[in-house]
Amino acid sequence: MIIEPRMRGFICLTAQPKGSEQSVKNQIEYVKSKGTIAGAKKVLVIGASTGFGLASRITSAFGSDAATIGVFFEKEASEGKTASPGWYNSAAFENEAHKAGLYAKSINGDAFSNEVKRQTLDLIKADLGQVDLIIYSLASPVRLNPNTGVLHRSVLKPIGQTFTNKTVDFHTGKVSEVSIEPCNEEDIVNTVAVMGGEDWAMWIDALKAENLLAEGATTVAYSYIGPSLTEAVYRKGTIGRAKDHLEATAFTISDSLADINGKAYVSVNKALVTQASSAIPVIPLYISLLYKIMKEKGIHEGCIEQIQRLYQQRLYTGEPMITDEKGRIRVDDWEMREDVQSQVAALWEQATTENLAEIGDLEGYRNDFYNLFGFGFDGVDYKADTNELVKVPSIS
Repeated sequence: MIIEPRMRGFICLTAQPKGSEQSVKNQIEYVKSKGTIAGAKKVLVIGASTGFGLASRITSAFGSDAATIGVFFEKEASEGKTASPGWYNSAAFENEAHKAGLYAKSINGDAFSNEVKRQTLDLIKADLGQVDLIIYSLASPVRLNPNTGVLHRSVLKPIGQTFTNKTVDFHTGKVSEVSIEPCNEEDIVNTVAVMGGEDWAMWIDALKAENLLAEGATTVAYSYIGPSLTEAVYRKGTIGRAKDHLEATAFTISDSLADINGKAYVSVNKALVTQASSAIPVIPLYISLLYKIMKEKGIHEGCIEQIQRLYQQRLYTGEPMITDEKGRIRVDDWEMREDVQSQVAALWEQATTENLAEIGDLEGYRNDFYNLFGFGFDGVDYKADTNELVKVPSIS
């Protein structure tokens, strides 16, 4: 079939397997170009199919020659209907890993469930024995707690008062004002249940209980802080409460791993275009201005550049870990530089529909958005007939 982007609001309903394959190959080549990383050799990535999770799996495999198990929840293709982009990413990754002689297997299902945890534990036990790095990179709007049976839905809302500020429709470039009503207490509880650290801790507890964590095992979850411009709706809103919980959980997990000299960290990463961030008011405008400035300064990074730097310059330097005053790894350091943020704040005040294309990088934002779904890559013939029925080797 001829596969073209088909949009509904902030969601692309189609994905391009050849483009996703090219995206994965580009990321692999970047990691290989940066040299060998003396990192973990047996890696579990929970949330492995897109964004930072996919970049983590690629960096582990092609930076450190690691065996990887990836857990994700993606939709397989059917006749005339494409798979979700993460499915195609995972298929491309496995194919490239196998070509390179690397172990790579995947599990597709609800990572919050006890069933998928059990399936993963059994696979580690059978094939790897133990793992020495666990990346936790889940991004889901809902979570069914496997112990209580309660379905929790996260919300993006400020706490205490209505939030009003600028935003942009990145499809049209129209800058407008948006208002978001404040949350109630139940909203906070539900968002923390979905996006906080409870499930991360459940994974580590389950792995440790069956002796599947190697001596000195490390686990890393990903978070975001961001600037004062976005904090009312993000870091000081419902999502911020969830991130606070996630970050506090790192200390609890570290305590539980002390007997194997293990450690848990939260890595605070840069603002990037994701399916989730595209739907958050204010964030697309902020990112388009941020991209413009960081590209001009030569310090812009995408997911793969961020994670490769995290591994090579933070996790596996051979030196003691450098963290901030709250014990977090900071690879948002370039984004949060004073010179960068002061310029973003100045441009924010100026931004209008008429001038955004000039003062921001809205085109770069759009390109990154379409790249998420496998569109817009050089070397891909998007007019060619493409087989949508791609298999993930270890699943199908």
